[in-house]
Parts: sequence; structure tokens; C-alpha cells
Amino acid sequence: MCATFAREDQAREGGTMPVAFDEVVEKVGAAARRVEADGGASPVLVAVVREFQAKLAKAETHVSGGVPDRDSVLELEQAGDSAKAAAEADAGLSSDSRESVLAAHLAICKLKAGA
Repeated sequence: MCATFAREDQAREGGTMPVAFDEVVEKVGAAARRVEADGGASPVLVAVVREFQAKLAKAETHVSGGVPDRDSVLELEQAGDSAKAAAEADAGLSSDSRESVLAAHLAICKLKAGA
């Protein structure tokens, strides 16, 4: 869940630094590319990350003032939580791909914390 990451981030860095939605777009896209190219990624993880990317595309259509609406952020957070769990459970996934998914999850958590 994002609340856990927000607290961990605050402890490490002295506070949560909100991110711009553009960074979320960048991180989710990078995670999707890495997972798609990772021969060790399970079909389940690939599908979950594609859903994360689909929720991002939907959120991009509901942006006002550089930030998606609340419902879109919540949907994106849920998809990010699922992607994180799937990446952590996928034994065949490379560490670079796993870290990329975790970075995308953290970015949406920071966006939510700053929204």
C-alpha cells in the first residue's frame, strides 16, 4: 500500500516529496518496457503491468492542472499495488525489472501523497 511507502520515504528523506504526474508516466512506461522485455517475467506479471499501464492511459485523459482526478489516482494506485505484489512474487523476474516496477509504484504513492 502507498501509506507504508510514504512513511518509509518520510523516514529516509525527512518528508514525502510529491512528484509530478509526468514522472509517474515516465516510471510506469519504463516499468512496462522492462517487464515486456524481461524473458523471465511471468505472463501474470506482464498482464498486471499492462493493466497498470492501461490505468495510466485512462488517468491521462482525466488530467486537470497537471494532475489526474482523485478517482483516476485511486485506480492507478490500486493497479500499482497489484503490480508491486506481482513483481515481488515473480521469482523469474530480473532485479532491474523488479526495481523498475517498484519505482513506478513509489511514484504513484508520492503523487497520491502530494495530491
